[in-house]
Amino acid sequence: MQGSVRKMLGELSDAASPVQYQLPIGEERVALNAAIGKQVSLQALGVINCVHCGRKTKKSFNQGYCYPCFTKLAQCDSCIMSPEKCHYHLGTCREPAWGEQFCMTDHVVYLANSSGLKVGITRATQIPTRWIDQGASQALPILRVATRQQSGLVEDLLRQHVADKTNWRALLRGEPEQLDMIAERDRLLALAGEGIAALQAQFGLQAIQPITGVEPLQIRYPVEQYVAKPQSANLDKVPLLEGTLMGIKGQYLLLDTAVINIRKYTAYQLAFSIS
Repeated sequence: MQGSVRKMLGELSDAASPVQYQLPIGEERVALNAAIGKQVSLQALGVINCVHCGRKTKKSFNQGYCYPCFTKLAQCDSCIMSPEKCHYHLGTCREPAWGEQFCMTDHVVYLANSSGLKVGITRATQIPTRWIDQGASQALPILRVATRQQSGLVEDLLRQHVADKTNWRALLRGEPEQLDMIAERDRLLALAGEGIAALQAQFGLQAIQPITGVEPLQIRYPVEQYVAKPQSANLDKVPLLEGTLMGIKGQYLLLDTAVINIRKYTAYQLAFSIS
């Protein structure tokens, strides 16, 4: 089968079962869990179509956009990666209607254990999808925040005490050590307490509220064997990747020959097969 690829879809039915993955390719959704232990092949066909406008582009920007869309869409603006820099209130948002729908809405500040403890933010509607995409083995929402900018300001306080990035090599080498997520939450909120109180004074107490009474989510991934020394495939340089699929975690396929981040190739035309 072949067609334009999107990021893998992960579904969590319960804590005892591993994430069920599908690969959207063209008009199909390929069930991937059943392919573990089998030979798979991915081949880049040399065509990339922008995920927004569909035009052909020689290079993908920001995971699937052509350059014109990259420079004009709000979802590609620098404040998406650095939400504390949101400029909606200044009247300079590239697409105010898009900003109202996706940024001026409830967000969650969370802790995740992927390659170790990290802090992150996501829209409330993206839980647990965001955690699955990151390959988190444990996750705990800790604060509900009224806007994306405010969640970024809270994250900025917390990342002074904890990482905000995932080490992809550590992620694919094995499961992280289990953490007491409740204790970590309490520790970090205490460290950032003064700064959070200042933000509540600025934006209102209701704008930044702690989330209590929620247990950490445990997430299992369909991995038969981890990779001792992960080597990342590059389909732009070597367009064909073949090997035995050993597992899936986050947005990574773990083959015995290399690992590949499917999300990186969003909008690429790929041929995919399972032997």
